[in-house]
Amino acid sequence: MDDRIERNNRIARLKMRRNAVILAHVYQRGEVQDIADFVGDSLDLTIRALDTKSDVIVFCGVRFMAETAALLNPNKIVLLPDTNAGCELADMATVEAIRVAKKKHPNTAVVSYINSTAAVKAESDICCTSANAVSVVNALPESSILFVPDKNLGSYVAEQSDKEIILWNGHCYVHEDITVSKLASLKEQHPLAQIIVHPECPAPVRHMADFTGGTGQMSRYVAHSSQPEFIVGTEDHFTYKLTKDNPDKRFYPVETHCQGMSKITLEKVEFALERMEHIVEVPERIVDKASRALNRMLALSMK
Repeated sequence: MDDRIERNNRIARLKMRRNAVILAHVYQRGEVQDIADFVGDSLDLTIRALDTKSDVIVFCGVRFMAETAALLNPNKIVLLPDTNAGCELADMATVEAIRVAKKKHPNTAVVSYINSTAAVKAESDICCTSANAVSVVNALPESSILFVPDKNLGSYVAEQSDKEIILWNGHCYVHEDITVSKLASLKEQHPLAQIIVHPECPAPVRHMADFTGGTGQMSRYVAHSSQPEFIVGTEDHFTYKLTKDNPDKRFYPVETHCQGMSKITLEKVEFALERMEHIVEVPERIVDKASRALNRMLALSMK
């Protein structure tokens, strides 16, 4: 514990020296969440990155998140503490494949989930997060939508839209690992607990839940609920923030982990600030188009 306190103090001093802000996703380790200036979901972090007055953003998340921060803050330095902190879901959509799909569906709007690379965002008409996917899709004038890259989130949107949703064959292994049988087993152990799940989960899992939403929406649901117990159908580290914010309630994780998120450690955050590495840069050829898709989403979300 003393070593952690000393490291946290060093990080605090480095942060002041660099005029840096630390942003952490809710899927980060608890000790990383504790040293962050702000902890949130993808939409919250996107907005917070845009609003920051700091010179340096240390992004404790995966690469697509750091790329998003870099796109929105071209005059700031964005650091990703581990260059191997990737997202397999984001890698399931490529520029080449999207261009082929756009030719096949010429009158279709391309909506890219924020869990995508900057290059894929540049091929899109607009971005979305799990929190605003339904409202973004329903706000578009097009009646046909190519939803990239998560098929489960896309099917969740389709259930709440009259539009034709063309699903991409991508998925998040963290949420695919959540099954009806897992939830049923936990429900048997905790019969009074409500089930809350992320929309990246398969449809049978979502249909079993008492509430489906992004992590920010789940946080608000729990905070306003009178229920004392919850089975949490998303990445297990999210229960750390839920417990911290709601100490009077109990949360049961489903034992599923994101390997990319887990690569970020306190040691790597310290090294990132000390050595000013690893700087995330987006190729100039795609900055304008990718930024346009992100800003169009933000314009809708911040109305």
